[in-house]
Amino acid sequence: MAGTMTIKLVFSGGLELLFGNERNQSVLIPPFVPSDNSTHSSPDTPSTGETKAADLEYLIYHLRDHVLKERPELFMENGTIRPGILVLINNTDWELEGEGSYQLCNNDEIVFISTLHGG
Repeated sequence: MAGTMTIKLVFSGGLELLFGNERNQSVLIPPFVPSDNSTHSSPDTPSTGETKAADLEYLIYHLRDHVLKERPELFMENGTIRPGILVLINNTDWELEGEGSYQLCNNDEIVFISTLHGG
């Protein structure tokens, strides 16, 4: 599809339970997204019109708003991934790639692994 990027997703360590029990998924996102990370466009909430290259920060909001099935507080906290979730970008720790500011590329693989286990 022209004008979109495919991002491959892997959820493990229990996170897949929050995403419809589907460990491997893909999402289509536009290459340019609203600067405020808004994932809903409606006449009631007009966008400022400012855009940025799609980055991991936007993807996190997109996943919360469109893919996550339950309990967003177990995935996000204070506008980012919750502590205890390891994020890999193409098999590299996201801390080495700039975390949320990493600019997404077509066919990137983003892995989310929960390192927390309930008792």
